[in-house]
Amino acid sequence: MKTVNKIIYGHPTAVGSIQVQELLPYGDFENPFLLFHHGVAMADKNIPIHLQGVGPHPHRGFSAISFIYKGGIHHRDSRGNDHVVYEGGTQWTHAGMGIIHSERVPENIFDFGGKQELLQVWVNTPAAHKMDIPHYYPASAEETPTIKTDDGLTIIRIPAGELNGVKGIIPTFTKVNTFMGEMKQNGSFSFSFPANHQTIFYVLSGDMLINETTKISSKQMALFNKDGETFSIKATADSLFFVGSGEPINEPVAAHGPLVMNTQTEIMQAFKDYQMGKMGVLIED
Repeated sequence: MKTVNKIIYGHPTAVGSIQVQELLPYGDFENPFLLFHHGVAMADKNIPIHLQGVGPHPHRGFSAISFIYKGGIHHRDSRGNDHVVYEGGTQWTHAGMGIIHSERVPENIFDFGGKQELLQVWVNTPAAHKMDIPHYYPASAEETPTIKTDDGLTIIRIPAGELNGVKGIIPTFTKVNTFMGEMKQNGSFSFSFPANHQTIFYVLSGDMLINETTKISSKQMALFNKDGETFSIKATADSLFFVGSGEPINEPVAAHGPLVMNTQTEIMQAFKDYQMGKMGVLIED
């Protein structure tokens, strides 16, 4: 059995116009998951939509991923991508050698109640691929491979990785599983990952049990030990959750803001390349 190392809370911070709870980084429990934000925002009818959300900013050396639980996100980037994904979908950006992107509020956000709720997760890239050509992979809820339990109480979407023989559609450089879940009260499910994986379980809302005994509630994250392969979850109230599991990347990590490389020299070069325009240009309409 894979056991829980600890249950952690996030701390509040702001990203653009979005208030978020930051769960990761946390101690040495970070690789391949570098950052984990849970953001909730209500669109403001008194502010132009195109100014709400997160404006243009650079990334290099990792994947920046938005898992969208409510509302939607309008993604634009310096590679020419201009795309909206709504509830249940994912926007996965392999930053590679460098990309500039923005994550704004969709024009029709008020058709969805005006609310955005999302997870922003950063997944590290191994050194051999940090300078690859950037790629943007969107996946709508309808396009995302999904498991529904026979009792109808659990829905799990699989953007990347594999669960019970169902494979996600987004490619990754190392073995990474990312699952978006909805579970009605009394629903249950079991997961199995390699013992050496770094594994996280996050509850966006609701109340749940891990391995029948460990309680976890809204805005809490379970960090697992590397001592087994299987763990179970059960909902004691209607819940939204996220499961992440990944093969550790045993390489040095040098990070500064939105840049994640292996050495400080590479970070300095990344800043220089950004200032010289080598990551492209994003001018929003």
